[in-house]
Parts: sequence; C-alpha cells; structure tokens
Amino acid sequence: MEERADAATRVVVSYPEDLSDWGRFQVEKRPFRAYLTKTLDSVHEGDEREVFVGVGCCGNTLDVPLRIEAIEGGSAVTRETEIEYAVREACGIQGGWRVQSAGGPTE
Repeated sequence: MEERADAATRVVVSYPEDLSDWGRFQVEKRPFRAYLTKTLDSVHEGDEREVFVGVGCCGNTLDVPLRIEAIEGGSAVTRETEIEYAVREACGIQGGWRVQSAGGPTE
C-alpha cells in the first residue's frame, strides 16, 4: 500500500457526552473506526460532520455529530490513521432506543 506524504498518523474525533451507551458502543467499535478511515478523507481541526451510526429498533436511526479535535501529521485520513475518541460537551442528541423507551437516550 502506498504511503501518502500528507497522511495523518492520528486523528482525535469527539462525540457529545450525552450520546447514549448504545451510540458509544457503536462508534467505538473497530468496524466504525475502519469506516471513518475510509470516509473522512481530508480533515482539519474543528471540522464537524453528522455521521449515520446505525439503525436501532424499528428503524429508529442515530446520526451522531462528530468533531475533529486534533490531528497529528498531515490532513489526509488513510487506513493507517489511528482514530482516537474524546468526549465533548452535551448537545442535546436524542439517541438510543427511542421507539421502545420514553426514558431517552441513556435507556
């Protein structure tokens, strides 16, 4: 595999602290990290994007606002780029099993 001169060695991506436990489980899994290394392309600190994480019960979707907090190396995200997570302030995200639980995003 060819190395890119502008490749990032490490990217810190944050998600909001009010992301549900189920949402955290989804974004922190190895397959989702691999997905990010294939789809982020070029990043800059402060970039924000909403990313589809999964479908909960009965088709209830969860889109998570991710933010690029830090980058080591260049700006190109490659399959070799390490993805690390950080938690940032809450943003009122409504995730989790909303169809089955009126309790909200941590249920």
